[in-house]
Amino acid sequence: MARMKFLCDSDRCIECNACVTACKNENEVPWGINRRRVVTIGDGKPGERSISMACMHCTDAPCAAVCPVACFYGTEDGLVLHDKDLCIGCGYCFYACPFGAPQYPRVGNFGGRGKMDKCTYCAGGPQQDNSAVEYMQYGANRIAEGKLPLCAEMCSTKALLAGDGEIIASIYKERVQQRGYGSGAWGWRTAYREELPA
Repeated sequence: MARMKFLCDSDRCIECNACVTACKNENEVPWGINRRRVVTIGDGKPGERSISMACMHCTDAPCAAVCPVACFYGTEDGLVLHDKDLCIGCGYCFYACPFGAPQYPRVGNFGGRGKMDKCTYCAGGPQQDNSAVEYMQYGANRIAEGKLPLCAEMCSTKALLAGDGEIIASIYKERVQQRGYGSGAWGWRTAYREELPA
């Protein structure tokens, strides 16, 4: 079975935020939560880069390691999903994640976090595939429909890639060979603990 991964090629990202908008619209993400966001590093300086960030569905996910109620689970495809019915809103996953993926609603009194929300790779949650309950809690389940996450499909420059990790690595390798350098594979080593072939 294929190991699903994300890759953001920061040499191609133009900070258009199409990935952010697609994610919010497709999954009806609540106000105050962004499952995906575009961050600019070195804004206005030479070497400025924009990076589309979300849960990278890590090989050895630190969020799952610190969760006291074990609400995280892995799929056969290597995705790291969570069960909102088990989540107690402690915030440990938020502090453990190197990508800032876990988000909490900004409603209620100070300290009242509510249930954690994060990128699901458009794979829904533990409920029945494409059920109304699954959609209400987790958004669209495009993986069950044989599709890829909408954020990557909507990326106009194809900076954000999603799918089989081996195929993504070969696409990136081809890009590196064509442009002559390869410093743009943001987060790959941190998330998957492996080097990309250059």
